[in-house]
Amino acid sequence: MNRENKRRSFEKGCYKTHACHDTFTCKVCGRLVVPEGAGSRHRNHCPNCLTSLHVDIEPGDRASGCGGRMEPVSVWVRKNGEWAIIHRCIRCGTLNSNRVAADDNPMKLMSIAMKPLTQPPFPLERIEEMTRLMGGEGRLE
Repeated sequence: MNRENKRRSFEKGCYKTHACHDTFTCKVCGRLVVPEGAGSRHRNHCPNCLTSLHVDIEPGDRASGCGGRMEPVSVWVRKNGEWAIIHRCIRCGTLNSNRVAADDNPMKLMSIAMKPLTQPPFPLERIEEMTRLMGGEGRLE
């Protein structure tokens, strides 16, 4: 690849028209991550632990100087029904959304989705008392 083609491949927005064929080793679980199996032309997180790295400001630009680990903190469902992962940088706190890949770990995705239900922001033992204080009967039957 000559210099001009290399420079062009890193221009802003080029990721939208060119597939990413990079292989990388996950910084968290150590798994070798290959682009095949993602179901898209871009791989931006580990399919095993769902961790990413904070390397972009805009998707694909590789302009972030942070380089922190992006941990998966939540999932959400887009208008078209597609799931996406919310990643938070442990270094600077930036939040990003990434599409779920075809080969992502389904158990890890479900555990992230269930986390708010299994770890509510209040003690479950007090739910009857809290319901009573809100004007309800307060019984769980």
